[in-house]
Amino acid sequence: MSRVVDLLGTRPTLSFEFFPPGDGNAREQLAETLDTLSGLTPSFVSITCGAGGNGHDRTRDIVIDICGDRPFPAMAHLTCVGHTRGEIAALLDDYAAAGVVNILALAGDPPGGATISSDFRYASELVEMVRAHPAGFSVGVAAHPESHPRSPDRESDRRFLATKLNRADFAITQFFFDLADYTRLVEELADLGCHRPIIPGVMPVIWPRNVRRYAGMNGSTVPENLFTRLEGLSGPDRTIAAAEAATELAQSLLDAGAPGIHLYTLNRSEASMLIAASLSPQWRK
Repeated sequence: MSRVVDLLGTRPTLSFEFFPPGDGNAREQLAETLDTLSGLTPSFVSITCGAGGNGHDRTRDIVIDICGDRPFPAMAHLTCVGHTRGEIAALLDDYAAAGVVNILALAGDPPGGATISSDFRYASELVEMVRAHPAGFSVGVAAHPESHPRSPDRESDRRFLATKLNRADFAITQFFFDLADYTRLVEELADLGCHRPIIPGVMPVIWPRNVRRYAGMNGSTVPENLFTRLEGLSGPDRTIAAAEAATELAQSLLDAGAPGIHLYTLNRSEASMLIAASLSPQWRK
């Protein structure tokens, strides 16, 4: 299986994020979405886990299945909140034994904002543990273009992120809606001597109410004009309009030199198919 770090730099990547399904119907939906999006020959996909690390086992099972059955690699989200070093070590061993080579190392969020004991304080500690594993994982981390919601200010956020990212191979951002937030992030990290690839995450707003909630958790600024317009639409009309807005942002990011586009799918294929079809045909050549 390809390592994500080895896919970056030759041509822009196209990747998708999915979450583990909770029941049989959701599993069928995910399988159908994977079948459809496979036709776009994605560079890789990533699988999340729940708040507090809940669902690591489901994440592991889906990642291993995709790596065994699909022609593209799956990257596992691995969170340190609420977990011991022994538990993380066991998961890494499982991934290594199955041939999984890509890990996104995250601090994670405790459910409902509760305080959960953990052997880790920062995601950078998890990065170091993944790095030390003999499997030689390709390691990614998260970046917040508008700064992490728990950071006291943007300057300190950038310092912490530069230190963490320099220990990893690449970053994937939380979703955002303004090109300037991404370009400023890249420039500020470069000023700190950090030049790792940063893949922007793009969220088509097919469910405005849900995305508003996610934005509140992630510290992402919501463009009210866009959300108000989308909230007035429904069904296919909303999906088309959401895809058009996401395509405009994605194309501007590629034009600005982004190493790829990571689409947050919410386990649906329609918007992602429209976005991929609408991007400049030269972008992946």
